[in-house]
Amino acid sequence: MRGRIQGEKSRSAAGAGRREKEEIMAIREVREIGDDILTKKCKDVPKMTLRTKILIGDMLETMYDKCGVGLAAPQVGVLKKIVVIDVGEGPIVLINPEIIETSGEQTGEEGCLSVPGKWGIVTRPEHVKVRALNQEMEPFEMEGEGLLARAFCHEIDHLYGQLYVDKAEDGLHDVTYEQDEEEETEE
Repeated sequence: MRGRIQGEKSRSAAGAGRREKEEIMAIREVREIGDDILTKKCKDVPKMTLRTKILIGDMLETMYDKCGVGLAAPQVGVLKKIVVIDVGEGPIVLINPEIIETSGEQTGEEGCLSVPGKWGIVTRPEHVKVRALNQEMEPFEMEGEGLLARAFCHEIDHLYGQLYVDKAEDGLHDVTYEQDEEEETEE
């Protein structure tokens, strides 16, 4: 397991005598299709604990390390209703999320860190509104369209033991990496 350590930092004179606690984030193993934990329903998070804070940090670190757009707690072996997402606009943490409104429809390619090397065509709502708790355990609502709406649906499905492979309209396909033809052409 690889991790990153952010050392203690002294605060300014205004906060003399206080130090930030050392924060350790670790990259966790991502569970893959076939692991029973991915088919189980998660439990609500009743309160924020140090272990839950560490889990959230580890989930973000793991998602970024694996170049993912989202990650749900069961994907790292924890049956708690926690999701992290980043579609390029900064991290979003959803605790006990629920989808409360959807509209429209989008069909497109979808992949998953728990199903490496594969993708499938999945239809999802174009617009999704979720209700969740933030890291301070305060309720909030958030809306997303396009990729964010897709990520909300995909990650929340994980909390109920569902994988996108069951929704893939034309089966799974192997990921292929094609080189840009212009790079191969000599000038």
